[in-house]
Amino acid sequence: MPPFASIRPSSQSGTDQHFNDTWDRLAQAIREIYKKNASVLSFEELYRNAYNMVLHKCGDKLYQGVRDVITQHLEEVAREQIVPAFGVGTRAGGTGAGSARGASSDSGAAFLKVLKKVWEEHSTCMLMIRDILMYMDRVYVKTANVPLVYELGLDLFRDTVARSPRFPIQQHLRQVMLEQIQHEREGEVIDRSAVKSATDMLLDLTDESLKDSVYVADFEEHYLKTSAAFYKFESQMLVAKCDTPEYMKKVSGFLVEKRLNEEQERTRHYLSGMTEPKIQHIVEEELITNHVKTIMEMENSGLIPMLTNDKIDDLSRMYKLFSRVSTGLPEMRAAISAHIKNLGKDINANVSSGFPSSSAPSGSAKGKEKETEKEKDDEGKGGNSQVALRWVQEVLDLKDKFDRILEQAVNKDKAFQTAFNEAFERFINENPKSPEFISLFIDENLKKGLKGKTEEEIDTVLDKTITLFRFIQEKDVFERYYKQHLAKRLLLGRSVSDDAERGMIAKLKVECGYQFTTKLEGMFNDMRISTDTMTAFKDFLEVSGVERPKMDLGVTVLTSTFWPMNVSSSPHCVFSPELVKACQTFEKFYFGRHNGRRLTWQPNMGSADVKAQFKSNKKHEINVSTYAMVLLLLFNDLPEGKSYSFKVCSTSVLGLTHYSHGFMRKSWGIKMVALTINLSISRHIQELHEHTKINDADLKRTLQSLACAKYKVLTKEPKGKDVNTNDQFYYNADFTCPLARIKIQTVASKVESEGERKHTQEKVDEERKHQTEAAIVRIMKDRKTMEHNLLITEVTKQLAPRFMPSPSMIKKRIEALIDREYLERANGDR
Repeated sequence: MPPFASIRPSSQSGTDQHFNDTWDRLAQAIREIYKKNASVLSFEELYRNAYNMVLHKCGDKLYQGVRDVITQHLEEVAREQIVPAFGVGTRAGGTGAGSARGASSDSGAAFLKVLKKVWEEHSTCMLMIRDILMYMDRVYVKTANVPLVYELGLDLFRDTVARSPRFPIQQHLRQVMLEQIQHEREGEVIDRSAVKSATDMLLDLTDESLKDSVYVADFEEHYLKTSAAFYKFESQMLVAKCDTPEYMKKVSGFLVEKRLNEEQERTRHYLSGMTEPKIQHIVEEELITNHVKTIMEMENSGLIPMLTNDKIDDLSRMYKLFSRVSTGLPEMRAAISAHIKNLGKDINANVSSGFPSSSAPSGSAKGKEKETEKEKDDEGKGGNSQVALRWVQEVLDLKDKFDRILEQAVNKDKAFQTAFNEAFERFINENPKSPEFISLFIDENLKKGLKGKTEEEIDTVLDKTITLFRFIQEKDVFERYYKQHLAKRLLLGRSVSDDAERGMIAKLKVECGYQFTTKLEGMFNDMRISTDTMTAFKDFLEVSGVERPKMDLGVTVLTSTFWPMNVSSSPHCVFSPELVKACQTFEKFYFGRHNGRRLTWQPNMGSADVKAQFKSNKKHEINVSTYAMVLLLLFNDLPEGKSYSFKVCSTSVLGLTHYSHGFMRKSWGIKMVALTINLSISRHIQELHEHTKINDADLKRTLQSLACAKYKVLTKEPKGKDVNTNDQFYYNADFTCPLARIKIQTVASKVESEGERKHTQEKVDEERKHQTEAAIVRIMKDRKTMEHNLLITEVTKQLAPRFMPSPSMIKKRIEALIDREYLERANGDR
């Protein structure tokens, strides 16, 4: 070979000519495929031609050529087949959308059938074209990063037909599909397969900008908007002509279920499954969500009238209907909660307005002269007590009402239960007297209200009361009142049964723990020990040779730390010599058995049985308080020859005793007997005070019960139901009563006066100081060092079961502990 030989290049024109010839054959083959003449073609030869073009680096020309041929065909199909199928009066190249709205159902179905035919033919042809160009898909398409041939065909169909820039196919298709759906909603039968084909076509086509199907971009949004408008109109028509129960019945029984079933069936048969939750939301939003407030607030038939009239079925239907939407139940809960609070405020307002301005004798005895003394145990109860009982009963009735609603209407929904409880807690604690009222209600039932009831009925009453107790934030205030009421029941023997009392204490222990009930259980223990003590005292009198008291003496020994009595402020009363001697006899006995204890008598808690004889010569046995007995004895100094008399048979006086070292205190009760009493002509109230040293408030209440209540064993001048500082009191020689045994209770309001309540609150506040300091010390012993705000939070958390301390109170107790060097500030905070 010569050293500088040359190679002749191939002819470029020959290569181009070869490509053109090959492409012409391929282009003609694609046209023949669209003409349904694929059977005359040799797919093997066509594949080889495409293979050679790609192999000779003509893939881009081949790809672009295929694009052009398909686009040309699709434009021709759109112009010659699809646009003419728009319907009568629709011209190709026109706006199309407006005229398409007037197309009949048949013309719309015809259009969908044409589109279906075109789409199916194009899809079939693209499969064949893809087979011919398979090598180009494998080699050129991957390197050029362009769509595969079949995907190219879909994109070209989208841009040339479905979103044709020349013809309003996109608008017309959407309008026809929406009209077909509307026709079906109105009860007409449509060609579902045609609509389904259009849906499948739109789902197969992709919107590049949204990275989603053309179905979502071009159709679904409009479908949801028109559906919303349809159901909005339908619901507005119903609201205009129906009340709440009727609307709910039609919506829940017909519209929601029927319409949702229709829409679900529609999406499953010829729309996309991904549209189902969206159209369900539309239906529920337009039929329910947008009318929640309207439904609840309808006059005379909305939620409040339903609650007022106990329309359980309607409330249940509303609950089920609203449970379908996210905002329904919260709106319903909030409305019921607000209603409970309003009802509670009304109860509180009614109770406040029902309180009399001052304590007055009970009028309950009027018109009931035929009742026995046992039935008249209510003598002396003020109207305040009845107001308190009415408040608790109304709250219990309200709780029962909404408990029924909770169980029967809202399926024991926990969220509703929480909302109801919060509403009750809110208005119950808005009444500052609620702890006292609830304790009074328990007191009333445990004294006589539960007589004749079964154990199950007793438990029901107590359980209901415990429910209210749970709502009280100031449980320590309740404890103080409960101790006071329990003390009176135990000391005066008014409890219906020990089992009921202990059952109530057991329930309180479950709620608040053993510390809450330790003192209450101690009170029962004192009563048991006192019984043994009195047995021993009687034995002592038998064997010791000590002169017996001239009256039967009963003593109840009470631990003063358990009982609501204050040794340092024990009431004063000058006893008669006989009673003083009886007390001294008992003290001798008791101190002989117990060293280091001190007795403090409590005359305000005692009672006495006094025999009295009046002008009629009929004798009566009168049960009175110790104060009343002492006062009656002062009317024993009649001039000689007067035979009317009082004689004390037995009496009860209470005394407190405690260890001299102050570690333990005890309280005693005594039953006394009075002597024969001759009545003086009169006694001035000031004279009575000087002789007895009874404080003014107790003196007035006691005289009020003797001279102003039902059984007037004394009379007064001037007459009236109130006792004043200038009143003069006389023995009522003309007193008559058919009963041989009479019980006269001291007139007193069972609900505390403002002064008494203030005193109680002071005691509670003092106890809270100690409890708060104890909690602070406990926490700091455990944590050693703690941030101020975290300490306040932890103290609040620990004390919340008993009461809710304010941050300012906790801060003051922290400062007090720092001053007393129980705590100190960290070095960096000094």
